[in-house]
Amino acid sequence: MNPRFDWLRSSRLLLLSSLISAAFLSGAFYLQFVENEAPCPLCILQRYAYLCIALFALAGAIVRHRCLNLALRVLTLLATAGGIAAAARHIWVLKHPFFSCGFDVLRPLVDNLPLAWILPSAFTVSRLCEVPYAPILGLSLSAWSLIGYLSILVLISISLFSSHRLGSATKSSL
Repeated sequence: MNPRFDWLRSSRLLLLSSLISAAFLSGAFYLQFVENEAPCPLCILQRYAYLCIALFALAGAIVRHRCLNLALRVLTLLATAGGIAAAARHIWVLKHPFFSCGFDVLRPLVDNLPLAWILPSAFTVSRLCEVPYAPILGLSLSAWSLIGYLSILVLISISLFSSHRLGSATKSSL
């Protein structure tokens, strides 16, 4: 197969991953600022994961240097894994509320992350994780987020496989 075609396909997968992340971030901001749905600590952690995925995947779609591109794909994969963990934990908390007496142990950690200082209206905790949001098409917001992360995981995995094939094709042509 043509290595240039593999790179182009792989870049499109990364770009699609970045767009999915941007769409989920836009949805989160819409729910917060238009629908007045305040974010909890796990929501904020998922926002960080989507933001990292969007930035790393976009950079990976642009950069052609093989090693740097691979590093960006791995960073995208790690951010996706973190998002999956936060979304899965959020789903578990909603199924097993622990009634924290108005204090969430993640709040001090999340409120001291960098974007909480730069953009406090979008990255500061305003709600407990155990308080459910209104479902959308029968699924919780965290379930939709998990679907988004799993979709990105598939795209990034395919992209990494294409990158591996690209490296093998380049070596065999030498």
